[in-house]
Amino acid sequence: MTNIFIIHGAYGNPEENWFPWLKSELEKLDCRVFVPKFPTPENQSLENWFKVFENYKQELNENSIVVGHSLGPAFLLNILEELDKPIKAALFVSGFLDLLGNPDFDNINKSFIEKSFDWQKIRQNCLKFFVFHSDNDPYVPKEQAEKFAKKLCVDVILVKNASHFNEKAGYFKFDLILEKIKLLL
Repeated sequence: MTNIFIIHGAYGNPEENWFPWLKSELEKLDCRVFVPKFPTPENQSLENWFKVFENYKQELNENSIVVGHSLGPAFLLNILEELDKPIKAALFVSGFLDLLGNPDFDNINKSFIEKSFDWQKIRQNCLKFFVFHSDNDPYVPKEQAEKFAKKLCVDVILVKNASHFNEKAGYFKFDLILEKIKLLL
């Protein structure tokens, strides 16, 4: 059985965007799906998110797939650095590695990204990576996706007019990510 983790971003929660839809679709395929709720924006820090994830860590194994949105990918990079065996795949949506020039986000995101990542270890701890980005994301510049993808030695999957892949952009479903996951099962 495949365990799949969906990780929300800053100011986010498990019940928004395409997360409930994806969870439901994956459960129909006999996957176990975990969508943790992390503290945000209050008490948001890498340390506090690690504390929440401690309850799920034992479910992470070689058949696991992780999905992260916005700040979720940076958090997952921190998780991948610590693993002792590789997971199946990571799918990153609107991820970034630098401060974005927005104080509302930068102040609560900095503990996740203001560090040197061990890219070799991250690549060793995950067999396949996908980096999704929109051509009109209002928060995360395309250069951030390109930098993210380059570090992982993959290409960006550019989606037209998806904005930040959130409810505001009409993203209650995300067929492309479901298609990619199905190919991994």
